[in-house]
Amino acid sequence: MALNHFRPLTAVAIFTLLTACGGSPAPASSAPPADAKRVDVSKAGTVSGRVMLDGAAPANPPVKLAADPYCVQQHPKGATFENFVVDDGGLENVFVYVKDGLDGYYFEPPTESVTLDQQGCQYRPHVLGVQTGQKLQISNSDDTLHNVHGMGQANQEFNAQQQMKHITTDKVFAKREVMMPFKCDVHSWMHAFVGVVEHPYFAVTHDGGKFELKNLPAGTYTVEAWHEKLGTQTQSVTLAEKASKPLTFTFKAPAAPAAN
Repeated sequence: MALNHFRPLTAVAIFTLLTACGGSPAPASSAPPADAKRVDVSKAGTVSGRVMLDGAAPANPPVKLAADPYCVQQHPKGATFENFVVDDGGLENVFVYVKDGLDGYYFEPPTESVTLDQQGCQYRPHVLGVQTGQKLQISNSDDTLHNVHGMGQANQEFNAQQQMKHITTDKVFAKREVMMPFKCDVHSWMHAFVGVVEHPYFAVTHDGGKFELKNLPAGTYTVEAWHEKLGTQTQSVTLAEKASKPLTFTFKAPAAPAAN
């Protein structure tokens, strides 16, 4: 009788321990539908381009690091928020992805994980993407306490402490969510944004606002660009087999505040 009670209690204890440490059991994998379409890479094409900013970017406000002496040490010259990162007119930290047009296709979750690091009391990278079913590893490279608060709506909200350096928390998300905000409840200035989509056709702009969506099958798609302060823009694009299609998004810079 005692042994029969011991086994389920052990299972509950293990699950509780995983949850308390920030672990996230991967959702059960589902087999693809019998009629699922697969991408023939030999016939696929590419959509690529840039995201531009029309006008002058506002100055990023300074970060008030004084609450944690460790964070002050990491930034002897101070730090600013990353609301607007512009290089040669190109807007960076924009999440670009295929929003519609892939109905019927099935994509295996990648086996490699994506890393969101906490370094110098900032999230690195500031914006990133992950596929549903793919592991997101959240790590702490700082010698100070961080608290990872993923504020999901489509996916479950979670809150995990990382008390010291080299602690990691693994998460797997089952539903599309563009975008999922992350914050640190210990350091109020720390924010990141994670785009969760069901396929591999996403990118975060870099090197002057550039992006590339490779190995995309022929079809007509809605492509969306998301920026944390400027919102979203969408464009329709039709891609032929083995074709390359250019695409440019242009966001209008916010108006400068009126002088007193």
